[in-house]
Amino acid sequence: MDDPRRGRSTARADPSLDRRILALAVPALGALVAEPLFVLVDSAVVGRLGTAPLAGLALASTVLLTVVGLCVFLAYATTAAVARRLGAGDVRGALTLGVDGLWLAAGLGVVLAAAVGTTAPWLTAALGADGEVARQAVTYLRWSAPGLPGMLLVLASTGALRGLQDTRTPLWVAAGGAVLNAVLSVALVHGAGLSIAGSGLGTTLAQLAMGAVLVVVVVRGARRAGAPLRPAIAGIRANVRAGAPLLVRTLSLRLAILLTVVVATGLGATALAGHQVVNAVWALTAFALDALAIAAQALVGHALGAGDLERTRAVLRRTLQWGTGAGVVLGVVVAVVAGVLPGAFSPEPDVRSAVTGGLLVAAVFLPVAGWVFVLDGVLIGAGDGRYLAAAGMLTLGAYVPAAWAVAAWAPDGAVGLAWLWAAFAGVFMGARAVATGLRARGEGWMVVGA
Repeated sequence: MDDPRRGRSTARADPSLDRRILALAVPALGALVAEPLFVLVDSAVVGRLGTAPLAGLALASTVLLTVVGLCVFLAYATTAAVARRLGAGDVRGALTLGVDGLWLAAGLGVVLAAAVGTTAPWLTAALGADGEVARQAVTYLRWSAPGLPGMLLVLASTGALRGLQDTRTPLWVAAGGAVLNAVLSVALVHGAGLSIAGSGLGTTLAQLAMGAVLVVVVVRGARRAGAPLRPAIAGIRANVRAGAPLLVRTLSLRLAILLTVVVATGLGATALAGHQVVNAVWALTAFALDALAIAAQALVGHALGAGDLERTRAVLRRTLQWGTGAGVVLGVVVAVVAGVLPGAFSPEPDVRSAVTGGLLVAAVFLPVAGWVFVLDGVLIGAGDGRYLAAAGMLTLGAYVPAAWAVAAWAPDGAVGLAWLWAAFAGVFMGARAVATGLRARGEGWMVVGA
């Protein structure tokens, strides 16, 4: 295909494309930000119970977020498949795929709920917990695990609605779910005196309610289009085949994040504390960039489904411009606040210094992250999961030696953390930028049709 940098004037001359990108990205950003509020609210409520419950919540939420994060393929694969069918004019087929995704999410959610509830003591022990902290973590996991089917149904139904070019409904449901979770958490933890179990139960009820609302929306659309509501084995298998490579891709990202935490731990308490803050800021900026990636997924899938390669190229060019530009803006913002923000998180001068250094390094590479996230969205929207899986493992392989070098030779504290973020944001994200950029320059990913 053409160099994605070409034809900028054409992309800029199409304000309707910008409107479509923003119409999808802005509500998607709201939904992405609403979800972490669950953990934030639970932390604030449970934190009043004492140190052990809060520490137990930290461990338990890590387990849940990892499980749900690995299942994000339920959203990504469904978005791409539904968008293609919609672009081809097959609304009934698009919603049939959406319904099949719901059945897969429900079945997988039930299995994972049982697995997490059963293995909760082993999972917490594997994370190094014991005593009262372990007991609190197990309690939260066992009360929140029944909500996993709801969490996965939210992913699958959100993916279907994104593929149908609807990011507003998931936004309103996510916002309502966040409010409901906050009310339930306070009422059950403190009002009913259920302690950390009440927090887990509140999360379960809120997630099941969100899943139910979104399922109703998708089912109503399926009925209007005449799509079958029964589970189709062939359709579920197709969802599994499309999702498996994306699971591998997500696994490579999770392993890179885990490796970064391990190295930060080895650099001492100052570096680890600083990394927690820098990583939180990086994650916040990622939401904005991910919102653009979601818009790219839906628009590219729709264009390829319609067989419109010129529109596919226009979406690629313009979303890359948006993503890189957003990365530049976010990088400037992070650099500006790097000297002020650390004081809000720690009174220790060493920790503040580590946070400032890490944030400045991260700020430099945010434009690269914007490029990477959008290209990820483009290739996911094109259904190019196998390439992304292979590229994910290769880029992880490129990052491992860099992380090992930091662990072996970097000094402890602030300097070591700066080198670690140079390795993660520079080497790992840079390798991803090269891998996805080379793919986007070719034509192998542009497969047209439903």
